[in-house]
Amino acid sequence: MKNMDAVQQRLLAEVADLHEVPEGAYNFRANGQSVGRQSTANIEIQSKTEGSGIDIRIKAGTKKESVHIPVVLSESGLKETVFNDFYIGEDCDVLIVAGCGIDNCGSQDSQHDGIHRFYVGKGSRVRYVEKHYGAGDGTGRRILNPVTEVYMEEDSSMEMEMVQIKGVDSTERKTVAELAAGAKLVVRERLMTHGTQSAGSVYKVSLNGDGSSADVVSRSVARDQSYQKFDACIVGNAACSGHTECDSIIMDSGRILAVPSLEANSIEAALVHEAAIGKIAGEQLIKLMTLGLTEAEAEEQIISGFLK
Repeated sequence: MKNMDAVQQRLLAEVADLHEVPEGAYNFRANGQSVGRQSTANIEIQSKTEGSGIDIRIKAGTKKESVHIPVVLSESGLKETVFNDFYIGEDCDVLIVAGCGIDNCGSQDSQHDGIHRFYVGKGSRVRYVEKHYGAGDGTGRRILNPVTEVYMEEDSSMEMEMVQIKGVDSTERKTVAELAAGAKLVVRERLMTHGTQSAGSVYKVSLNGDGSSADVVSRSVARDQSYQKFDACIVGNAACSGHTECDSIIMDSGRILAVPSLEANSIEAALVHEAAIGKIAGEQLIKLMTLGLTEAEAEEQIISGFLK
């Protein structure tokens, strides 16, 4: 972190909760360049021989280890596309922390498109955390377009926490997952937009093996004139179970489009979808205001609890 300035270190703290160099494997990227890297005995990080990005290889049997690969941009007008591939061996239990923070104080747009591909070995367990954050008082936009591909072998599991709460002007998130027999995927998305921001989330999860399951849930808040679209499809190709849910609060002149869908290609597929969009209930506001909060404070309290 000694190669990062104060702005970049602040962004790093926002997207990866890092205030110092972490234990374990890591790769820090700032303004298009690698500014710090460490591999371990079980986790190897290498630059790609062609194109921009890294390969992360985790040995079979690796337990209770972590990989941090955050990206920060503090240069106005910088646009990049990065490919990161994760090869996770069998019988692993690891934490992977990614995310991108953009501080744009200039007049040109800054953009990061990160393509992450996960190959999860048989019986492995992965927890993946991806946070997006924007800051800066410039007129240039902060744009993030993440793509996540997940390929899960038998009896593996993956928990994905996708968070975007502040400052990103435009984002288009695309997630595709393919699950073999017994594999389990859990996704928890938390999103808030404000001003004229726009955010799109597209998920397509294919349950290909018997006993596979997926639970994809999004909670979001659209404020001011912002716009959101949630498009999630669960495809059941075997004796499997799938659930997708969108639960949203709409405020001011915000707009939200929820498109949950199911595709059953097996008589043994059990699939469910839910969607709810509404304003903050008046009774909730009144209850908190009787405790001494202003209306604005009550709203913030409700939103904070909703997005936890």
